[in-house]
Amino acid sequence: MIENHQSKIPEILRNREKELLNAWTEAQLTSNQQPDLITESEIRQQSKDFVNLLRQAAQNGNLADISAPEWRELCDLLAGISRTRALQGFSPVETATFIFSFKQVLIEHLRQALADDAETLAREIWNASLLLDSLGLYTTEVYQKNREEIIQRQQQELMELSTPVVRLWDNIVAVPLIGTLDSARTQVVMESLLQRIVDTGSSVAIIDITGVPVVDTLVAQHLLKTVAAARLMGAECIISGIRPQIAQTIVHLGVNLTDVTTKADLSSALALALERTGFTVTRTHNRL
Repeated sequence: MIENHQSKIPEILRNREKELLNAWTEAQLTSNQQPDLITESEIRQQSKDFVNLLRQAAQNGNLADISAPEWRELCDLLAGISRTRALQGFSPVETATFIFSFKQVLIEHLRQALADDAETLAREIWNASLLLDSLGLYTTEVYQKNREEIIQRQQQELMELSTPVVRLWDNIVAVPLIGTLDSARTQVVMESLLQRIVDTGSSVAIIDITGVPVVDTLVAQHLLKTVAAARLMGAECIISGIRPQIAQTIVHLGVNLTDVTTKADLSSALALALERTGFTVTRTHNRL
């Protein structure tokens, strides 16, 4: 536990702020392995802001609890740095090193100031380690939270990109499904399809499952929900891509698709959709 009333750290930060900042900044610039991700000016500015706010927070004497009000501004700075570095592509270790690398600089100045008092020096090194470890762990926690948010957002964007709803003809839209169809993706498919039906005023929607490797009971239920939702919007659905293996699986599972129009391939589904919307496809010349 940090003994706040005996700590010499606030005094060191106050009297040697410039020396600490210069030594720490130069150490970071020398060891910077990601010059393409962060510039020298960014390192200098972030370091200057950190040392300044660290000195201000430490003057209150509370070095044990970084959740206290006097540490809020510094923690906000670290949260911003963590978010920025998460977006820039830094690893969690590289992000935390921004804080942990200051420990060596601070301890070196503690050794210089307390060289004649071994007991106090040992205590202050311990105090400095606890304080900077707490700040480093806080930085890592914020980084991980931001990385999770970024990953979730990217997954959502990938799901949306992987389920495009295209307009095939007047009053006809289609959504080609590729890969596994789970609950989250079904929701995206349903929302995209329904919105496209509204936007285009389509009366027929084709759901092509040629690219879905496995159709089990759960996938079939997801398809039925999508069909039901489309019907509520006034559009009839045709499911295409029913291969022999999938047909056998659906029968074996006892899934009832009798109320849903199905076709073996997309071309057959499109021909039926055109017929239902009043179009006729004819060949104008013989095939070569």
